[in-house]
Amino acid sequence: MTDYHLEASWSPIEGSFGCLTFTLFNLSTEPLSGFSLACTSETRVADKHVCDGGSLKRQVAHFHEFLPPEDLSVPPGGRWRFTVEGLTRAPKHRTAGVKSAYLTLGDGRYVPVGFGDLMLEGRDGAVAPPLLPPGRAEEPYSLLPWPLALGLKAGELPVVLYPAERTRADAVKALSLVLALYQRLYPADNMPFSLSAVEGGRAIRFVTESSIAAFAYELRLTAHEIVLSSADSAGRHYGLISLAQLLHGARADPERFKFPSFGTIADQPRYDWRGCHLDVSRQFYPVADVVRLIDILAWNKLNIFHWHLTDDEAWRLEIKAYPALTEIGARRGPDEVLVPQLGDGAEPRSGHYTQDDVRRIVAHAASLHIEVLPEIDIPGHSMATLFSLPDLVDGQEAPDSYRSVQGYPNNALNPAVEFTYEFLGKVFDEMVTLFPGEYLHIGGDEVAHGSWLSSPLCKALMEREKLAGTAELQSYFMKCIKAMLSERGRKLAGWNEVSHGGGVDRDGTLLMAWETPAVGIELAQEGYDVVMTPGQAYYLDMAQAEAWAEPGAAWAGFSPPEHTYAYEAEGELPEALKEKMRGIQACIWTENFLSRAYFNRLVFPRLSAVAEAAWTPSARKDWDRFAAIVRMWPVL
Repeated sequence: MTDYHLEASWSPIEGSFGCLTFTLFNLSTEPLSGFSLACTSETRVADKHVCDGGSLKRQVAHFHEFLPPEDLSVPPGGRWRFTVEGLTRAPKHRTAGVKSAYLTLGDGRYVPVGFGDLMLEGRDGAVAPPLLPPGRAEEPYSLLPWPLALGLKAGELPVVLYPAERTRADAVKALSLVLALYQRLYPADNMPFSLSAVEGGRAIRFVTESSIAAFAYELRLTAHEIVLSSADSAGRHYGLISLAQLLHGARADPERFKFPSFGTIADQPRYDWRGCHLDVSRQFYPVADVVRLIDILAWNKLNIFHWHLTDDEAWRLEIKAYPALTEIGARRGPDEVLVPQLGDGAEPRSGHYTQDDVRRIVAHAASLHIEVLPEIDIPGHSMATLFSLPDLVDGQEAPDSYRSVQGYPNNALNPAVEFTYEFLGKVFDEMVTLFPGEYLHIGGDEVAHGSWLSSPLCKALMEREKLAGTAELQSYFMKCIKAMLSERGRKLAGWNEVSHGGGVDRDGTLLMAWETPAVGIELAQEGYDVVMTPGQAYYLDMAQAEAWAEPGAAWAGFSPPEHTYAYEAEGELPEALKEKMRGIQACIWTENFLSRAYFNRLVFPRLSAVAEAAWTPSARKDWDRFAAIVRMWPVL
């Protein structure tokens, strides 16, 4: 229990984004004076604001530090109340308030402060609706994503499945990998596979069939055996996961689900790119959690893990050429260069991935037919980088010349600073040894309008290259980055803003459309390969209902699981452009994700909804069937 507690409430005001009321309770046995109150909050105070009963000393993004009136002393059992009118956005949900808090006392000590949800004054917050219906499965088989075609007859549940005699060693190893996956996901359950024959079990015979499409598989069940046919190891892997899912459902919910005794399944993915993104900059996830998430992706037949490793809040990837990136840029705290952000309190927090960690994670993903796509977010969202390596900053540029992005001013690498390219070249050199996939993701999003225009170096660059404005400067920068990646045998992936100002060469470029679904269509029309990841459906940090009581972010509205499931990313994409759409992806942005319970509530079941949309043709989707099956699926 803490000696101090902070409550916050919000009240609407016509013509503005409303007013926050803060109340600090002194629960200690001593009077409190000569202090400051620091708190992090998703609801940010605007530059122009009115603070009654206190004052805002400083603000960096979500971090706020308030001062009481100079002569204030809060007695034991007393309270200090102050209000702030002038916010950047009106809060929509109870989780938009305080995320952490601490006091700085007169002697310099930092003392933790307890806090509660953001209260809604003068209104009924409403009860959040149930996120899933009971569900109904017309065909009693637990398969998710649902396959392309199946015709099955239910029968007796086998004790276990095992490889037939004389099965090749590579197929036995593939089965053992899926068995180990199941053991990690469901450690208390009976195993679906055995490597040796078991009485009462059924044999699996593996067949390589070149006529089957890449990544596809076929299952044929007879009275004597199960035949798993595929052209490649990925298809075989997906077929084994389907068998494990069938057994799991029949055991976990035998009233609804059965194991088939006869019939066939013919299956293949709808899209080549079936992704899930995880932001580890705002909140750090240890290696065990990342591995667990990759296991869950594999169980859902997703094949891309997009690892967002850097942002304003932290740099999480060990780069041996620049140890300061993690020594400085992976730490936040009251006395650190990077101040606390959402969830950070009186104690400093840090975390990064060593290169050995990365090798382990990449190898683990590859064993499950998942490619790791690393992202370092440039040129914007680079505050942690700039603080770690001050030589990247153009010292001649006016510090107040930028509009801020998410509360961070002047947070972009300068395209006219020579060291920018030397630095990135060494970073890329190390990254390509760690990540064997064909793409490196370089961000490219949310560079503030007007960035760099007061930089003397950029003015000279613009005159020399005949560039006009921030967008064309970014396009120049991105073309340089694309060339650097090409020299290292990699292609460029980025967010949709990479196309601004003229963009980059379309060949070998993959862009992710996040702002609106229409952006993806525009990118395809411009000739880019596109992955659709619209915030309005596939951002899993968005609240799942409109109710105040429902947790989550709100800038893109709210996305109930049924909406995420039903959403069709192709939308109005013309038939002639569909070949430009590589696939779809869920995004997990973690500003608000301060607990595992919060993560699981927001991410699931919507991650599985995106997985089914990525694999299953739209005509084969069924919300009631999905709801019946997904409640048995693993969470973090």
